[in-house]
Order: sequence, then structure tokens, then C-alpha cells
Amino acid sequence: MDLKKFLAGICVFVFFIALVGFNAVSAKKSSVVKMPPETIESMANQVDALTRKVYGHALLSPEDNSNLVGIKIKLDNQMLKEPDPELAPLYYKVGCMYKMRDMKDEATECYQTILENFGDTALAPKAYQALKDMGVDVARFDSINQKPTENSEDEEEE
Repeated sequence: MDLKKFLAGICVFVFFIALVGFNAVSAKKSSVVKMPPETIESMANQVDALTRKVYGHALLSPEDNSNLVGIKIKLDNQMLKEPDPELAPLYYKVGCMYKMRDMKDEATECYQTILENFGDTALAPKAYQALKDMGVDVARFDSINQKPTENSEDEEEE
């Protein structure tokens, strides 16, 4: 009799653990949501303020640098959850900030994110050109630039 109660208790416990695990997985799947518009707007305002400082030849403070890095981290975290075309302008602006500050690797990463995830936006050709201007090999993104390549022109002549 005690064995039956013990086994029944184990079954109830296992069922409870499975139920909790299932709810946790469901919560994770349902938690993949877009970044709130207020957050995107706030980050855009911060990037605009930093851009004005750079254009005004002002030095960025350590706090400004921290804000820029924080914005990039938030963007990257959101991209891991779900790419949102509303992020393309922020990636482009952050890329421009890094480019103006001679941080080529970080700028390249921002522009490539646009080309890889938002190739159908108006910013893709601008990101493509920015990469090209920085001397980055953009051959794999030639279709995004929407200009015929030399090979396609040769094929048309034949």
C-alpha cells in the first residue's frame, strides 16, 4: 500500500514538473515580441543626439560611448529574437556613427546587418555603398545594389 502511494506521488510530481516545463517553453515562445515603439523612438533620439555631437565636432563622453554601445547591444538582442524592418534606420545611423569615428569593424557589422536582413528597404543601397566606400568586399551583396553586374551585361550582349 505504501508503495502505491509512493508511486502515485512520483507520478504526480513528474506530471507537475512536465506541466511547469511546458508552460515555461510556451512563455518563451510567446515572449518573442517586437521591441516597443517607444524604445525604438528613444534609441533613435539618442543616436540623433550623438550624431549632432559628432557633426558639431564635439567629443563623445564616456557616457555617450556607453549609450552608443548600449543601443547596438539592444538592436542585436532584438535581431536575435525577430528581425524588424523598423530597426534598419537605427542600424544605418549607428553604422554611420561608427564610420565617422573610424570604427570600421563596428560600422561594417551594422551595414552588413542591413544588407542581410533588410535588403528590401531603401537603406540597403546606402549600406552597400558605405561598405564599398570603406573598401569592404561587397560582391556577395551585388544583387541588393540592384545595378547590373558586368557579367549580366555581357550575357545580355550575347
